[in-house]
Amino acid sequence: MLMGGIGFTTVPAQAAEQIILKYSILRESVSVEELGELSRTGKVSPSLKSYLKLAKKDPAELQRWLNRPFAVEQTTLSDVLNSFVGGYILNQVGEVIHTPSNRANKEALRGAIITSAEKDNSVQLIEVLENYPTKEVHLEGDRLMELYQTVQDLRAKVPKLPF
Repeated sequence: MLMGGIGFTTVPAQAAEQIILKYSILRESVSVEELGELSRTGKVSPSLKSYLKLAKKDPAELQRWLNRPFAVEQTTLSDVLNSFVGGYILNQVGEVIHTPSNRANKEALRGAIITSAEKDNSVQLIEVLENYPTKEVHLEGDRLMELYQTVQDLRAKVPKLPF
């Protein structure tokens, strides 16, 4: 994948290429590359800019969501995501980030999240989207804040969680 004309970056063999952003009644297909550019530089493509304007969302807010880190040790993360509590978390996240068919969401998310933590023991939404193992991934934008709050509540209730 060419990034800003400067160099290449590696992506998983089956990495997501398109993200279907949904917010309220709005739905837009955006390339992973467009969201990656926004997350890295703040530059907003014309199609994404139009969508965010219709959704009454600030591009800087989306950039913050894409880059918000969750520090976590990868092997601990793998153990947790393969536990009962991890299954619950993946089910919750799978309602917001999911496959086009809305099947095998837990498995797809587990792989994308663990892959995202590999290099720096941190997970960011943009990394999960870039590592998602289907060509298309659906993101329920209006439920993103709800998901974040659920994860924060769970962290408070289960202090040994690795994130």
